[in-house]
Amino acid sequence: MPISYTGWGALEQLTSEAERLNASNILIVTDPFLVELGMTDKIVEPLEAKGWQTSIYTEVVPEPPLEIGEKLVAYTKENRFDLVIGLGGGSALDLAKLAGVLATHEGKVADYLNLTGERELVDKGIPKILIPTTSGTGSEVTNIAVLSLESTKDVVTHDYLLPDVAIVDPELTVSLPPKVTAATGIDALTHAVEAYVSKNANPVTDGLALQAIRLISGSIRTAVNDGENKEARTNMSYGSYLAGLAFFNAGVAGVHALAYPLGGQFHISHGESNAVLLPYVMGYIRPSCEKRMKDIVEAMGVNVTELDEQQASYTCVEELKKLVADVNIPVSLKGFDIGEDALDSLADDGIKQTRILARSPMPLEREDIYAIYHAAYSGEVAEKKTV
Repeated sequence: MPISYTGWGALEQLTSEAERLNASNILIVTDPFLVELGMTDKIVEPLEAKGWQTSIYTEVVPEPPLEIGEKLVAYTKENRFDLVIGLGGGSALDLAKLAGVLATHEGKVADYLNLTGERELVDKGIPKILIPTTSGTGSEVTNIAVLSLESTKDVVTHDYLLPDVAIVDPELTVSLPPKVTAATGIDALTHAVEAYVSKNANPVTDGLALQAIRLISGSIRTAVNDGENKEARTNMSYGSYLAGLAFFNAGVAGVHALAYPLGGQFHISHGESNAVLLPYVMGYIRPSCEKRMKDIVEAMGVNVTELDEQQASYTCVEELKKLVADVNIPVSLKGFDIGEDALDSLADDGIKQTRILARSPMPLEREDIYAIYHAAYSGEVAEKKTV
């Protein structure tokens, strides 16, 4: 696991860590919007004051396609950097991880994709420092990088993608717009929820996931509506970090598996894809994890002591759907202008995500996946009647 610095002002640790990693020629992978905001100055100025050379790479887009990853890796190889810093949301962090690892590997990024690649990573590449500016992806503590393909997504995954250092400073999230705060926040909540019901959950991941759910569900509405609220931003930052640790160890499942095709085919952000599907996937698999869903809704601050596990699990689904609506994310596929005629192609791509689906507490076949997409389209939660 990476060395981690968390909390308000954690960015102050950057130069000492770069020095420890023997940096001199540093690549900074970031979003062009962060350059416009002047946020990259907070990274570049202290590094250059040490006499180190920095290069800012801004060809970063949301849900980055494979071609973007290929171009960045080629650029990294050509310029012989000795440290990569990722600054931004999940896209920038994932691309930075790819650049750092594949800088020392032969071939292309496509050769290392989970579903279709035939090469294996053989070393950790050059050092990587990841600095998130959103409270959502958890990419700074995970070993995967996600790329968009023609109609779905795939990943490069290996422990070599873990960064050397993660710096999680909530102060960097204050300027995050409400829409992005909402989408990334629900993404983080989804990580925690799916980790808690995962077949690979254990007492360690349970503790991480439940605390993440408490922090995120209790703060996300305030963070969306009052972005300068220090307490809310800090809670979201810690919650996202804990959720990342939870799902790195326990994994995510059905929500993410179905979100990938939604993002791939319709270019909906990953956070919004997770958000619109979260109540419908959880509603469908509800009979397989009633007790755990009662724990989740209790962590969300809802009093369900008078309810049995089944009743509380229904309440959990309702509360998840309400939370998505409260942060102004559509609660049906119709809200994203997706028609019923798209459900078959979504199901065809969703069933291919076998690595993720394997962790679902309820086995999901293609007919189940179609039923979930249909529920998300209609806006009415459906469930499988038998377990």
